[in-house]
Amino acid sequence: MAIEIEVKAHVKDPQALKNRISLLAASAPFSFEKDDCYWITAGSVPGGIPKSGVRVRREKHWQDGAEKDEKILVTYKSKEIRDGIEINDEREFAVSSGDTFTELLKRLGLEPGIQKHKQGWSWIYGNVHAELCEVSGPDRNLGWFAELEILADDAGTETVAAARKQLLELLEKLSIPKDSIEERYYSELLSPLWTP
Repeated sequence: MAIEIEVKAHVKDPQALKNRISLLAASAPFSFEKDDCYWITAGSVPGGIPKSGVRVRREKHWQDGAEKDEKILVTYKSKEIRDGIEINDEREFAVSSGDTFTELLKRLGLEPGIQKHKQGWSWIYGNVHAELCEVSGPDRNLGWFAELEILADDAGTETVAAARKQLLELLEKLSIPKDSIEERYYSELLSPLWTP
């Protein structure tokens, strides 16, 4: 079991931030593309926003022009926001055929809801996984975000407080103001019910 403790923030100048993260991180960034589809019970959630559901992700990673590593990941999680920090109890596994698995979901009565595309770069900085990504849906571009994540063994008060402190300190090192933090889930921002 892995608990994700994460903060995400809007980014105005992605190239400048990419340079800052690259200076801090120990290794060169990986490029990535992630296509997500959230599967929900038919007609049960207004706007197709999953509070917890099944996400099918088609993910590609590569570094310095190397061959792309592709995989299909299925995720379900319990999500919570505490003081602007996202805390997710996440369970994830790989499948060999996304088409076969989505056919199973259809037969179980689920239907596709929110869809999301992310592309950008990822780094490791100590125990923090950092991503700089552009996020969009089929009809809406949300812009660029910095995502900083720590994996923990539990979601206890002390663990979350220590991770929150570390994530906010890294945001400051990267010159990202606290008022850039986005507390809503991407699925909320991509919902047809949400208006900017």
